[in-house]
Amino acid sequence: MQEYDLAIIGSGIGGALIAALNKNKNHILFEKDSNLGGCASTFKRYGNYYNVGATTFVGYEENHIIKKIFDDINYVPNIEESKIAIRTIQDKKVVDRVRNFEEFLIQIQEYYPNKNNRIFWGKIKKIDERFWQIKNIHFAKYSLKSYLKSLLTFKDLIKTFEMDLFKSASSFIKDTLGDISKEYQNFIDAQLLITVQSKLNDVSLLSMALGLSYPFHKVFYVNNGMGTIIEDILKEVNVHKKEEILNIKSLEDGYLIRSSKDEYKAKNIVLNTTIYDSKNLFDEKIKSYYEKFEFSDQSAFTLYLKIDSKKEFLEHYQIILKDDIPNCISNSFFISFSKLNDEKMSQNGYSVTISTHTKVTTWKALLNEEYKKQKEITQNFILEHFLDYFDTIKQEQIIKIFSATSLTFQRFIGRENCGGKAINLKTILQTPTCKTPFKGLYNVGDTIFAGQGWPGVALGASILDKELNEEF
Repeated sequence: MQEYDLAIIGSGIGGALIAALNKNKNHILFEKDSNLGGCASTFKRYGNYYNVGATTFVGYEENHIIKKIFDDINYVPNIEESKIAIRTIQDKKVVDRVRNFEEFLIQIQEYYPNKNNRIFWGKIKKIDERFWQIKNIHFAKYSLKSYLKSLLTFKDLIKTFEMDLFKSASSFIKDTLGDISKEYQNFIDAQLLITVQSKLNDVSLLSMALGLSYPFHKVFYVNNGMGTIIEDILKEVNVHKKEEILNIKSLEDGYLIRSSKDEYKAKNIVLNTTIYDSKNLFDEKIKSYYEKFEFSDQSAFTLYLKIDSKKEFLEHYQIILKDDIPNCISNSFFISFSKLNDEKMSQNGYSVTISTHTKVTTWKALLNEEYKKQKEITQNFILEHFLDYFDTIKQEQIIKIFSATSLTFQRFIGRENCGGKAINLKTILQTPTCKTPFKGLYNVGDTIFAGQGWPGVALGASILDKELNEEF
């Protein structure tokens, strides 16, 4: 039986970063799919390449966690900075999320006029800048040392943000902007759903600031697909693709791992599965620990298009509608175009990923024929509105079209939901951490503190890496 110091289950952003940071250790990484990256993977279908879900790469800049980790593993990604992070379109209101604050503020004031817009967005940007300047952020439980480190982080947060740390997003909006229009609230909610998977009524001021501020950072297009980054940083890692982990048994000196192909032994395990799916791998003792985390029902509905066109498009758009999309919990959808000169992604025309938010239970409740019917209704609704806004694209130019629900994602990347519970003062004590009560067992990923997307997951991976270094 092969024995390892570290076994990593799952090659999503968190698992990939941990594996790359520990590539000099006696390690192994398992991925059940043929593609690496989970929600950040790139897959091939009908001879064309598509990004599964994650399409924006942000935070590769000085004094940011992504740049630090990539420098540590000596990796330079093949990326191009986007001049406009997102073009948001709501009826006839067009706002370009650009890095330049004054340029952005002019647009906001034109379409969503408010005497305190500068105060609101200035505070949002300042909170975000201050957060990423804090050093040694830590959040873990189950040992005295972990609690003390977490307490120091909380002390730094209070020192940095004072009473702002305890404010909710909705109360801050009320205090600064007052009673905003439905259109303005939809504009804010639509962007928060992209980044923190929640609307403003469910998040803290800090979470809202981090979620709304990412376009003030450098936002990049990843050449050859998002999955290329994952594949590149795992080149020196012992990766076992198309090998599913069936169960894990705790031993006195580690863990016994049984996969679809073999058995292994590891002293330490990092789970890049979701906090909700991890329970399926263990017997009662460890299973009961994971069962206490309330399932996040939120997921994604994603549309994939191949479009034969030579028109120039931005990399990212967001369309905000008046009414919710059928079978979804959002009235907006996010569009990502491949670059026309991307030889891999655009070899037969634009590769387009369109995503919106839905619930896992919506699709699990449907029987086979009704499932197909509702999936087609949602797909056609999104496509119709997409073509309305992009009138230079004709129906006949769409070479391929298919879509994915939470059931599709479960089948291919092993997860139904999208992200974890929103972090606020009410939920922080129930928020899972990288460290578990069980020696040598750790978590990483977007359902674990600290959050969503590349920056949030990378922050969690950085915290976990420090925990692991103390173990080895």
